[in-house]
Amino acid sequence: MELFTKVDLPQAGFKIDYTKHLMFVGSCFAQNISRRFVDLKFDTLVNPFGVVYNPLSICQMFNNIASGRQYTEKDIFCDHGKWNCWDAHSSLSNRKKEECLLNLNNAVVASAGFLKKADAVFITLGTAYVYFMKQSGVPVSNCHREDSSMFERRLISVEEAAKALKNVVENLREINPDVNVVFTVSPLRHLNDGAHGNNLSKSTLHLAIVQVQSRYPDVVSYFPSYEIVMDELRDYRFYDRDMVHLSDVAEDFIFEKMGETYFCEGTFACVEQVKKFMKAVNHRVVDTGSPKNRGFAEKHIAMAENLMEQIPGLDLHKEIEQFQVYLGC
Repeated sequence: MELFTKVDLPQAGFKIDYTKHLMFVGSCFAQNISRRFVDLKFDTLVNPFGVVYNPLSICQMFNNIASGRQYTEKDIFCDHGKWNCWDAHSSLSNRKKEECLLNLNNAVVASAGFLKKADAVFITLGTAYVYFMKQSGVPVSNCHREDSSMFERRLISVEEAAKALKNVVENLREINPDVNVVFTVSPLRHLNDGAHGNNLSKSTLHLAIVQVQSRYPDVVSYFPSYEIVMDELRDYRFYDRDMVHLSDVAEDFIFEKMGETYFCEGTFACVEQVKKFMKAVNHRVVDTGSPKNRGFAEKHIAMAENLMEQIPGLDLHKEIEQFQVYLGC
């Protein structure tokens, strides 16, 4: 008996192991899934400009990266003693103007540098509703809790979304002709728009992605995060207490499905070894100078060196330094 709807996983045109460089961009769902890659020591860059939800803002972000934009004082504004930018999340804001500009320009440089070597860019779209500045008509990535009267919020068309995503692909190919682009739609529902409004938004994103896939079939693919949650995990036990965000169990399940789709043969075995090692790294040590903990540190330094020798591309030097502290090095 089949007691649930199984979602077919796509045939991936590329594979991932520890030698690959991965970038994740998009909604908070992208942030949560990518954390698992980061925690398992894959070489990963996540949302350099902070969480971004809509296609137009993601497009603007990659325009800025590809052009090497230099942010200046005219690109930021001060509110309640804090400098912000409409292109970025508040995590890049700062009470010092110079620090805010440094954060923005460092994000441009770091992103461009990483993309030149990136093997895959995973882009998670959250919504097709976009905030536009009333005065200029420019879309914003973040409203920074400014007065709602400053903005017009509307559902963009499939054509607008597709045009933005095509521009994203063109910019990525300009930076790195060999990069693979994977789009996915966040399964997190935006119920402030109502159930029907949320469905219209998600449908707009799906239709736009199909257009981009047909234009760039050798570059662009789709991973069915949305479908996995809506069909395989359609039960509120897979949601957090707010009944909107996903539980850790659901996110772990989606990560596993991504592994089934993209991991090279043998990568899952490597992941299990790294996971076991990272549990030791995160183990709380009270008396770092005790003989027992010195032995613990020596054992895991040797384990880290052995893992790096066994798994090409794995970098555990930071963790080795952490254990060396216990040895007084």
